[in-house]
Amino acid sequence: MSIIIKKLYNFIMGANKDLRKLLLEENKTIKQLADMASDASGTKITQYSISQKLNRNSMKYDEVQFLAGVLGYEIEFKKVK
Repeated sequence: MSIIIKKLYNFIMGANKDLRKLLLEENKTIKQLADMASDASGTKITQYSISQKLNRNSMKYDEVQFLAGVLGYEIEFKKVK
C-alpha cells in the first residue's frame, strides 16, 4: 500500500470515528443527521446509507466534510511542527 493511500485510509478511518463522536456530542442520532442532511442537500439521504458507510468505513472525504458541516463543524488541517 502506498504511503498516500495509507494516509488517506487512516484519515477516513479516523474521520468516521470523529463523525460518531460529533453525533454523541451534539446528542443527535444517525436518523436525525440523515434528515438534516436531506434538508441541506435537497436529496434524500437515508439513515441506512449513513450507517452502512460508517460501519464499513467507506465514507468519502467529501461526505464526511458535508455531514460535519450539517452538524455545524468544519474539518481543519493544521501543520504540526
